[in-house]
Formats: sequence, C-alpha cells, structure tokens
Amino acid sequence: MFRAWRAPPLARAGLRARVGLPRGWAHSAASEAGSRQTVAESRQDAQYRDTVLLPRSRFPAQLPGRLQPETELETQQKCGFSELYSWQRQRKTKQEFCLHDGPPYANGDPHVGHALNKILKDITNRFYVMRGYKVHYVPGWDCHGLPIELKALSEVKGAETLSPMEIRQRAREFAERAIEKQKSAFIRWGVMADWANCYRTFDPKYEANQLRVFYKMYHKGYIYQDYKPVFWSPSAKTALAEAELEYNEQHVSRSVYMKFPLLKSPPKLTSVIDGSTPASVLVWTTQPWTVPANQAVCYMPDSAYAIVKCTTTGERFILAADRVESTAAVLDTQFEVMSTCKGADLADGSCAHPTIPGRVSPLLPANHVTMAKGTGLVHTAPAHGMEDYSVASHHQLPTDCLVDEGGFFTEAAGPELQNKNVLEEGNEAVIQMLQAAGVLLKEEKFVHSYPYDWRTKKPMIIRASKQWFVNTASVKATAQEVLKKVKVIPTSAVNRMLEMLDRRTFWCISRQRCWGVPIPVFYQKNTGECLINSETITDVIKIVEQQGTDAWWTLPIEQLLSKEAVAKAGGHDVLDYVKGQDVLDIWFDSGTSWAHVLEGAEQRADTYLEGKDQLGGWFQSSLLTSVAARKKAPYKTLVVHGFTLGEKGEKMSKSIGNVVDPDVVINGGEDHSKDPPYGADVLRWWVAESNVFTEVLIGPVVLNAARDDINKLRNTLRFMLGNMAGFNPETDSIPASEMYIVDQYMLHLLQDYGNKVTEAYKEYDYSKVVRLLQAFCSRNLSNFYFSTIKDRLYCEEEKDPKRRSCQTVLAEALDVVVRSFAPILPHLAEEVFQHLPYKKDSEGVFRTGWINASSAWKKPGIEEAIEGACAMRDSFLGSISGKNALEYEVVIVIEPGLLFELMEALQAEETSSVSQLNEIMMASQTTLLSELPKETPADANIIKGTFLINLEGGDIREESSYKVIALPIAKAKCPRCRRYTSDSSSTPCPRCLKVMAGKGST
Repeated sequence: MFRAWRAPPLARAGLRARVGLPRGWAHSAASEAGSRQTVAESRQDAQYRDTVLLPRSRFPAQLPGRLQPETELETQQKCGFSELYSWQRQRKTKQEFCLHDGPPYANGDPHVGHALNKILKDITNRFYVMRGYKVHYVPGWDCHGLPIELKALSEVKGAETLSPMEIRQRAREFAERAIEKQKSAFIRWGVMADWANCYRTFDPKYEANQLRVFYKMYHKGYIYQDYKPVFWSPSAKTALAEAELEYNEQHVSRSVYMKFPLLKSPPKLTSVIDGSTPASVLVWTTQPWTVPANQAVCYMPDSAYAIVKCTTTGERFILAADRVESTAAVLDTQFEVMSTCKGADLADGSCAHPTIPGRVSPLLPANHVTMAKGTGLVHTAPAHGMEDYSVASHHQLPTDCLVDEGGFFTEAAGPELQNKNVLEEGNEAVIQMLQAAGVLLKEEKFVHSYPYDWRTKKPMIIRASKQWFVNTASVKATAQEVLKKVKVIPTSAVNRMLEMLDRRTFWCISRQRCWGVPIPVFYQKNTGECLINSETITDVIKIVEQQGTDAWWTLPIEQLLSKEAVAKAGGHDVLDYVKGQDVLDIWFDSGTSWAHVLEGAEQRADTYLEGKDQLGGWFQSSLLTSVAARKKAPYKTLVVHGFTLGEKGEKMSKSIGNVVDPDVVINGGEDHSKDPPYGADVLRWWVAESNVFTEVLIGPVVLNAARDDINKLRNTLRFMLGNMAGFNPETDSIPASEMYIVDQYMLHLLQDYGNKVTEAYKEYDYSKVVRLLQAFCSRNLSNFYFSTIKDRLYCEEEKDPKRRSCQTVLAEALDVVVRSFAPILPHLAEEVFQHLPYKKDSEGVFRTGWINASSAWKKPGIEEAIEGACAMRDSFLGSISGKNALEYEVVIVIEPGLLFELMEALQAEETSSVSQLNEIMMASQTTLLSELPKETPADANIIKGTFLINLEGGDIREESSYKVIALPIAKAKCPRCRRYTSDSSSTPCPRCLKVMAGKGST
C-alpha cells in the first residue's frame, strides 16, 4: 500500500497546553520528573511514587558555562577523535571517497571563514566514513607568496638589506607558525584528517612535483615567455594575475582632455581639413602618466566621426559624432559640426605627440575603442594597456616601458620625469607638461572602478615587462568541455566559472620575488636567451626533491646546470649562463596540488569544496594545469560556498567590532556574560544550518539560536535515554509485527526520515539535514510520539510487552537520530553513546556505521490508521478548548466502512481506557461506535469531519465521515496514573492495580 496523499498529521498548535505537557521543542525528562514529584509530594499520592517508571539518565539537558568545551575535549580524548582517520584508512574496502583540501593561506590566525570551510569538509568526510568508505583527506597549506613575505619582513628592522635566503628563512618560519595555529584550531573543531601527514607547498617533494607539471606544460607549448603588458603592483614590485586583483569602486583618477595636433590630414578629409586652419584630434584619458609612452591614437572604423569648429577659439577638432555635445559641455564651449565621416576615413592620418617634440602618433583603427565615454579617440600606450599592445604588435610600433618595478619613471622618460612616482608626482608632472605644451583642454577628477593589489591594498598599473605565461587561450576550450562534465553545486556556479575561463586569454605565472618556487630556467648572459630542456629540468628536480628550492639560491650554477645540458642546447660553458630570478605564481603552486596529493593513476578527487572566490582561483588553476598536463579535470564534483558576514549582512571589520573569533566562540571571551563559551558543536551547527551556497551570517544572535537548538535536541535525546533504563535492545526488543500500531507507524516514519537525510547528505545540503532533524524531533517525536506513549512508559509494568514495544522504537529512533546528526555534531553524538544504558563497550558512532533503518519498517498503509485517529483526536482536542483531555471520555462515531475497520484495529472493544486508539486520543476513555448512541445528551457538542483513505496508489479511495463527542468523564482520578479511570480517588484504577500486583509478585 502507498502513502496517503496528505502529510502525516502531527501535533497541532496548542496541543501541549491542552494535555498539560511542558512547552518547548523536546519533551523534557526533567520536566516530567518535576511534575510527577509535585503530585508525589501530596499525601495522597506519595505511596505510589516509587511504582511509576520515571525517566532516569545522567545525560545532562544542558552544559552551561565551561562545561560545554570541557566535555567536548573529554569526548575527543575518550572517543579517539585523533585516531579515527588512521583507523578508517586501514579498512579493507574498495569504496573510496577523496575530498582534496584546497590549501588555506598560511599567513594568519584561524577565522570563521576557515571554520565554515573546514567544518563543511569534515561533515562530508564523516558522512562517508560512517557509510563505510575509505576516506582520503590530506589537509594542506599554501605557504609561498607575497603576503607571507611582507608579514614576515614587517617583523624585521632593515628588511630591505636582507639577502634572498634570509627573506626565505623568515617567511618559512612565519608560515610554519601560522600553520601550527591553524592546525590546532582545526583539530579543536573536531576536523578528522591525516594531521601527521599534511602537505605544505614548501615541502621539497611538493615543489618537485610542481616543477614536473611546469615542464610538462612547457614541453607541450602551453607555457611561454614574452614581453607584454601585465597587471603590475608597484607596492609589491611584482606582476600579478587577474585573480589577484580587487576593484576599488571609489578610486579617484585625474582625467584629462587633450588635443593631438594633426601633422598629416587623413587623405579622405583633405577637402574639409586643408591645412589652412590648425586641426587636432580630441583625446580623453584617466591615466595622464601614460602619455609619454604614447605611440598612436586609435579610432573605431565603423563609427561616425565629426569635424567640428570650436565657436570660442575657431580651432578644428575631430571626435566621435556621438560625443560632440557631451564633450562640448565638459569643455564649457560649443562645437559647430562642419562635416561627418566614417572612422575608416581617418586612415593614414597622423598627429604630433603632445609632450615629445618630433614624435609622430599615427591614427590607427582598433575594435576596442568605446563610445560610452570620452571622445571616441583613444590615446594608445602599448607598454601600459593590453589592447594598446595588440595594436602595437599588429602595426610594429615600439612597446618601450618608461616605468620601473617600483612604479617610478626611468631615465628613458627624460629628466623632467625621472624617479617620479607615476601615480603621484609623476602624474602631476605630465599634466604640467601638457599644460606647458598648450594641449591640455581640461583636467577633472573621475571616480571609477580601478584595480588594486588585493594584498597591499594599493593601486595597480599596467606595465610591459618580460614574464612567463600560460597560454590559456589554447587550453580553455578543452577546459570548458571538461568542466561541463563536472557536477557543480550549486549549478549556477558553473556558468560563472565558464564565463571567467572564456575571458582569460593568458595567465601570467611569473613573480618578481624570492619567497616561492623558482621558475627553473637559465639565461645566456649575453643574449638573454632562456635555457630549459629535459636534461636541465631533470637535474633541477632531483636536487629540489632532496634539498628543496632553497638550493636554487644557495648552490652555485655549476651544481644546478650540467655541461651535458648546456652542450645539448648548443652552448659552450656553464658559466655563460645565470639562474632566473622569477618565482612561480602561488596559484600555480596550489593549482598543481593534484599532482602531489591525489593518489592512484587517475589522480582525481571526488570533490573539491571551497568558497566562491576560488571559481577564479584554485578551482580554475587546478583545472587549467590538469587539462594542460593531461587533458582531464582533477575533480568530479565542485562544491562552492559563500563568504561569512556579520549577522546584519555586513562585512566583518575590527572598526565595526563585529569580527567573530572562532576561539572566543568555543572557549568564551574575557567576559563570559558578553562572550559565553559555546563549544565547537555550536560552531558546527551554525555551519550546517546555514544556506552555505549564499553569504553566511554569524554573530551573537545566530550563535545563541544555535545553542538553543542544540539544547532542544539534547532534551529530546535525554527523554529517549531516560526511558530506556533497564532496557537492552538485544534481549528486550519486540518484533515489529507484535508492536502497537503507533509504534510501527513511528518505525515507518523513521525509515522515511533516514532515507531523506541520507539523500540530503549526498547532495551536500546540510541545512536540509538540519531542517529534517528538527522537524522529525519536534513534530514526530516530541510533540506526537512522546506525548502519546508517556502513560505506557511510566505506568505499565517494566517488562510489559506494551512498554517494551515503545522502548524498542525509542532505541531505534535514538540510534537513527544520533547517527543522522553525527557528522554535524560529532561531540554530542559520541556523548550520547557514552550515556547509553546498554552497549557499555561500544566502539562509538563513527566506527559502527551509518543509519540502519530496515526497509521492513516501511508500511505505507499503516499511515491511514494513525492519521485517521490523529484527525479525530485533533477534532476532540479542538472541541474542549484547551482543557485537560484526561478529564474527558471521547465517543467516536464512524459510518461502517474502511475507516471504521481501521479504527477497530486500534480498539477491538466498544469502550476502552487502555486501547491503542485511546492512547492516541489522549483521553481517559474512548468509545468506538458505528452510529450515534440514543442516550446522547441534547447539549453534547458533536464535531463532524471527513477523512479520505487513499491506498494502493489510488486504487482504493474512500472518503468517510465521522463524528466526535467529548463528554466529561464520570470516573475518579487514579492516584497513580492520574487518568480518570478509577472508581475512587483513593484507589488506583484496575490497570494500575494489576501492574502493582505484578510488581509485588516479582
């Protein structure tokens, strides 16, 4: 039979108040005991107190103050958290799951971004461990690069005088300290990993594998050296890749409008510009400092241009037809259009350079010219623009760079500019030169988006220099095809990454620093020609594998470069060569981690899981290097999470005071009233319950809510633990076929819950796991099932099969629920297992497998009986307006048919105070009839309702009507079970007398 079309009925709003149960998410054993003791203290009930089986457990409902973090540390030690990874690696199974750890940067203290990432990975790994997989997860750190170098040098006076080896040593020590801090935090968060064998990008074997990938890509023609403009950080004195930029939307530039006087009029415009009146082209730029490097002025061939006369000065200007009015307005003048032409008509014209007498700037066509702003004519400095460089290459123009590595004009720029910073006094000097030459028409501030070095937070420039590049243009088509076969979560992320790949034509991989892996190339002293071949690379890799890349700086060239390698290249003497001084981009460092960390011939991970910034970073560099080297992706699945923000959605900042320190979250701050100790599981719950595929918010409100949620969960767990005292599932369990129908129904729901949770974990949807867990514990267990069975648990004889029936379900429910949240809350899961009244020598949660919900529990037809009874119970409780249900008897009248038969299965006799139906109704007595009794009181409140039975996929479909009547019960309150089932308030009811007699006979 199939599940009914409705959702299972659960306790309706206000139910707990009506039946006198404690409010809240979980049914608290402590609350139960407290309410019972209140009754037991009365003289009348004291004699029955010890005959009632109240919950008993040492498992605490809460762990206030320091108890939470202290208990977690005890649990980690008792339950072998540190040994779990090595234990599961020794499994004899062919099922493997590999999550490759994207290396965090070793340049600072652990933060909540680390927590979000590492905990997500740990939830994933623990899930697969529990499912019987052999998990491969080796944590790593990205250890090279400028941020580490700068931070290490900031601790040293006179850092500019340090040798490369001194810089490298200090940077290494700084990175090692950061790694230890971060590692300690990750372990404290409960992250399971191979902590004894982490990878670090400065390890010799790692560096050697990286160089192997470099040479493989070089040999295939994907890596080349070229002189061209790249993003350059004057503050760091190195080239950067586009992924290392951040954009300042409020950057202010000093933009200028200037004129380039025509030297040679375009032949097609001689009838309009005959030379009798001076004419110029109008140019606008936001980077005046680039004007000394100008080699041409570009136009858009297909756009319309105008020759105008300035009404103020009488001068003739050429500019885009669409920009005439706006430009005149900016210059505070008026232009009279004398003639218009196509951009192509400007061909073969030339201008005088505005600041360098005698230099000619030809007018050239180019498709990058925009009409959105400016004048439609673009000043072209090939050394300082990517598109400018393309124009220069096509027309064989000079691409000389007049700016050094620190962003200062060189001697070649002339005495007026030499040694001046191009973004500061150099820019001002050029503007003064334009003014002196009479070509400056207007200067104004221009606010726009401008690239900054993401590490130094200083403006970038574009500067031509000799660098090493990956030709991504020749790799990206294959990379895009390969990426389309990768599962990406969320799916929207794959389009962003495909777009990023599409825009990327080259990747600059050389950096002008010393803290990194050297590009293993030698240069001929006289010609500058580079030397790299299979012999040179083999020798270098062998040395690096043994000594690390320090050898590049410490060993003489004779030990790094062999005579044979020089001879093969046609050289004569090793000493004719010098070692290259560039190091590899750290994205190349980390992007080749697959070659070192991943095992087997495939060297392919099941999953890479990182923040969305890695779509342009590690995800991409890993893909490009892997595709270039071996034409396949290094991952099967990409999981992309968002960033952490303050709980109001704002960026975390010390100045705002909203920075959340994971250590303070776990251990508390100096003032526990302000920063209480929450423990690691609260941090883990925050990660799991968040929608991590968008931005993830954290702050005091969020953390308090997480703690409250866990405490509610603890109450549910405590109720189950407390009611299994004296119960051993191996000897005391009741077969499902012999259980109460409501117990069988709970097993049915439990099986469905287990399946849904498993699927949510498989999809990395941990917030869905939390929602399923909360709904199941709150509605199905606490509000419905616990409320239904409490009389059976407390008042039946200890070993009665009816009591054992619900205890069997509680044991199964506890096991399934704990396993379902164990990957998220490992400390709590193991703590629960420590408090089990059975399985004293248990191996714990993670060594004993995943949810074991038997498929035999699934009985869709059973829902009809329980849901039908629940529908009638809700009618009954609604009719008594919040009063105590035990003070009533309920009469249920159902017309003959399938619904009546189902209710008969719950109550065979006409009237009962101990039937399954009465237990569900929560009344003191239930009567089941097929027609209204003749003696029904005239003023009785008769509630009418219908219930649709839908079985066998709709083959059996029957709507039945029912009537519910609530009548005040005439019997007395039993002093033991507190139900109105006794003949006298001083004498227990028949059921309780029978139970007590049974106790006396044992």
